[in-house]
Amino acid sequence: MDSLGIISGTLPLLDSGLFDHLRKETFHCEFGRADVLIGPDLVFISRHGQETDRFSPPHLVPHLLHFKALAGMGVREVIGIYSTGSLKVHLEPGTLVAPDDFICLYPTPTSVVNAPRHITPGISNGVRKNLIAAAGELNLDLAAGGVYWQTAGPRLETRAEIRMMAGNADLVGMTLASEAILAGEFGMSFGAVCSVDNYAHGIGNTELKEADIRNGAKRNAEKIGRIVSRYIERFRIRTRPVGRV
Repeated sequence: MDSLGIISGTLPLLDSGLFDHLRKETFHCEFGRADVLIGPDLVFISRHGQETDRFSPPHLVPHLLHFKALAGMGVREVIGIYSTGSLKVHLEPGTLVAPDDFICLYPTPTSVVNAPRHITPGISNGVRKNLIAAAGELNLDLAAGGVYWQTAGPRLETRAEIRMMAGNADLVGMTLASEAILAGEFGMSFGAVCSVDNYAHGIGNTELKEADIRNGAKRNAEKIGRIVSRYIERFRIRTRPVGRV
């Protein structure tokens, strides 16, 4: 049976109880060790680690290890949850967005070694539409589309960088492109929910502070948990084996 993979970062989905029924396992491979929560058709990975003393900042997240683990556990569809900054005044903190494309001008992780292989990266339109439908069934607003610009991190962006980005994208973050690209390399359908937790540096009239970013993520966590829960229900209906007549 194909499984659904969910990757989340600092948003406190683990505290929501959504994954309390999953068992903890450790996946080992040539890229290291990954702690995962797993059930019959669901795999959850905490992007920055589940243990506070082993936190991986954005530039050190072992993306390749995570996707090797997901592939090894039968995942064929992945939802990524992201904390982002808004590049547009109309995308206020508290907004949720299901992006349809991304930009990354930095090197990204890859599983391709010594092979003439080039994937066309992207975000699955099918997964995105199912996320939007799940939110709609709950009467929650999820903006249908937007461009995510990935920076290297862990620092935030300068005002000049944000001015450049704002002409070409809607959101800024540090991990989505890396995960979308690896999902494509491993043959997985990929979609994302972005939590707009703050205005990017120079957007809006408020000073950008790290504490405000964390508080914004907490405010959106409950809504995202509900969307993910409904998506899981819809995934199980879609992938349920058809009974014989």
